[in-house]
Formats: sequence, C-alpha cells, structure tokens
Amino acid sequence: MTRRSPRANRSTIVRASVAAALVAVTLGALAAPGAAWDGERGPARPMRALAPTAPPVTPTEMPFPCGQSWTGRTRGNHSPSQRAIDFNRTDDDGDPVVAAAAGTVTTAVKKVGSGYGKYVVVQHSSTESTLYAHLSKVSVAAGQRVDQGAQLGNVGSTGNSSGPHLHFETVRGRSVIDSWFHGVRFTMPRTQASQNCVDVPLAGQYVGSRAAEVAVFRRSAASTFRFLVPGQSPKVVTFGGPTDQPVLGDWDGDGRVNPGVRTPATKTFRLKKGSSVTSIVLGTAPDLPIAGNWDGDRKWEVGIRQAGTSYFRLRLASGAISTVVLGDGNDLPVTGDWDGDGRTDLGVYDQASATFTLRRVDADGLAWTASVRFGKPGDLPVAGDWDGNGRTDLGSWTPATATFTQRRAASPMAARATTTTVRFGKRR
Repeated sequence: MTRRSPRANRSTIVRASVAAALVAVTLGALAAPGAAWDGERGPARPMRALAPTAPPVTPTEMPFPCGQSWTGRTRGNHSPSQRAIDFNRTDDDGDPVVAAAAGTVTTAVKKVGSGYGKYVVVQHSSTESTLYAHLSKVSVAAGQRVDQGAQLGNVGSTGNSSGPHLHFETVRGRSVIDSWFHGVRFTMPRTQASQNCVDVPLAGQYVGSRAAEVAVFRRSAASTFRFLVPGQSPKVVTFGGPTDQPVLGDWDGDGRVNPGVRTPATKTFRLKKGSSVTSIVLGTAPDLPIAGNWDGDRKWEVGIRQAGTSYFRLRLASGAISTVVLGDGNDLPVTGDWDGDGRTDLGVYDQASATFTLRRVDADGLAWTASVRFGKPGDLPVAGDWDGNGRTDLGSWTPATATFTQRRAASPMAARATTTTVRFGKRR
C-alpha cells in the first residue's frame, strides 16, 4: 500500500480550494444579489473580451412591459454567442414577453423541436431581427405584423434551459450583435427597467361632436387612453394593462366612443361603458381586435383580424360570427364607414407600401374594393371622420415624430383631398 505524504495531501487540498474559488468567482459574476440565475444547460466558462459591434439601425427597447426591471447576463460559452442575453427576475415564470421593436413575425415555433424550445423571431428590416427563446407560450403567428410592445409570448423553460428565463438575441444578417435598449448599449451583467412604454394611435368621436378626435393608448403598468379634444386639455381614461390591445367603440349607442381592450392571454375583450365593464371572449391569442357598427343599429360590436391570414371575424349583436376575406396576412386592420350608410366597413393597411385597401358593400349586396396610398412606409394606420361629413376619412401616425396626418376628402376613395397634421403622443 502506497502512502501519500502530508505535503501531497496539502497540495491537493490547496489546488481544490483554488479551483472552487475560481468557480465561485465565475458564478458570482453571473449572479446578481437577490436574484437567482437561470440559463441554458452547460458549464459556465470565463468571459472573453469582445469588441463592441456597430449598434443596430432599428431602435429597440427591452423585451418586457413598461417599467419592469430585469437582469441580463451571459457567459463565455453562451450559445450561439456570448452577445446573447439571458433575462431573469424574481418569480418570472410565465411573465409576458413583448416585441422590442415593430416588425414581421418570421418564425413562431409553438412546439419544442430545438435548443431554443418555443421561440419567436421578429424581422425589423432586411438585415436585422430579434429572437425570443425558451418561451412557455407563443402568442403570435408567422407572417403577422406586430407593433412595438405587443405581446409575443411568455417566459418559460422550454428547450435547452435549466430554469425559467428569456433568451434574447439581436441579430444582423446571421450574426448576433450587441443589444441596445433606449439608445444605450446593454453590457452584462446589468439590471435595468424597461422603457418599452409606447403609444398606440387611435381616433374616435369621444366628446360626441360630429368630427373625430385623435387619441393614443399609452402602454404602462396602468395604461391610459388619451384623447386630444380641441381647446381643452387631453381627456385621460385609465383602463387596461401594458400588454393589452386597445380598441374604441360606441358600446351603448350614444354617439360617443368608449375605451376597450383585448387581453391576448385570455382572448377576452373588456368594454368600458361608464362604470360598468362587459367581457367577451373571441378569437385566438395572436388575433388583432377591431370594432364597428356591423348591422347599423347604432351599438357597436367587436371582431378580430385573424393573425397571419386574410380573415376578419365579426361578432354580430346576436352572437353569430360573420367571416370576410380581405388583404394579406401581414396587413393591419382598419375600419370605418367609407360610404356613409351607417354601417362600419372593413379595410387593411400595408405598412411596407403605405397603402389602404378599403372594402364596401353596395345596396345590391355587391362588395367593392379600392386602394388608396397614404402615409409613409412604417406609419401606423388611423381612420376617423375628421371633417364631420358622416364618412370616415383615412389617416396615419408616424412613430418617430408622433404625428397624425389626416386625409380629408368627400369620401376616403376620392382622388381630391387635403391633409392636416397634428402632433400628439410620445415619439418612439
């Protein structure tokens, strides 16, 4: 039997202690006080010094609702790149994940088939995209156009994950690059509050006048509808949450629009009428909400634009569903009374070409469509009766300047028109 000398034993103990200390230092660098770190499976390796990449052209915000604080970390062997971020906060399993910027969903994997698990990719330009991985649920469909701040899914631990977290990447071409939020490069580890607190443009006759007012839905912990009433301070109504989808409609038929929201997670509309709230479940999580007076009875009903398809589903007063096919899967829905007959008509807006396609039905029941180019590529569509003539006019909202541009004409399809601009809301 061979005996080891006391010196050899002490040397082994020292080497083991040093190794343990190095592991503790490495893990300590990845763990923020008061928060547990969860990431992909595999041992952590020392970080490499990487030169900063050029910032993305697309302005992005953190992929979480307004005001939430999250800690982002990485490690030396983070796949596919050390520049990818693993986001955590306390009890984050199931928390909403939102779009860092507007774009088109190119990938929406709802079944686990890779290390990413359930994940979403949003394309922002021809070369830039963002990726959101290990989700527990996916709330969008491939081909769907999503706005900044729109819910994409929920934090989870699917795929190659050792615990709930969001794996996030900013991608240029085929390479992961540094992420920038609110104009600042995100270095890790860091805990930061999300400033993904965007305004969503709306319009409607809120005070009961013949002409429509412009409005915005401001995403925050307690979201607000803000109406710009001429000659008065903006009217503010608190209703909804940061991931809700806003909608306006005259729910009680008194000639004034009221706030409403649709919660993607529950597929539920909540319509505010004075102090009461009516709930209606309709559609699937990725669908976009619409509202209108489908049958001409003065009271408005709700509907959805089915995500990634050309289908509208209109809920009639009886509860029956009417289906209309119009536009392409990545078009945004728009509604209005294009011909002044008292019934709400449908339309879609192609952001890439800034083109409205409007549909109306004549007295004989025949459907007609017309195309009108208005706004600039990337604008969001708005429709309202700007001049009070009983026919809905077209409009657009430019996120970079928070500017409404209103098109005024005898009818929305008329070639002759004038334009008016109004600044309202927060710039993005």
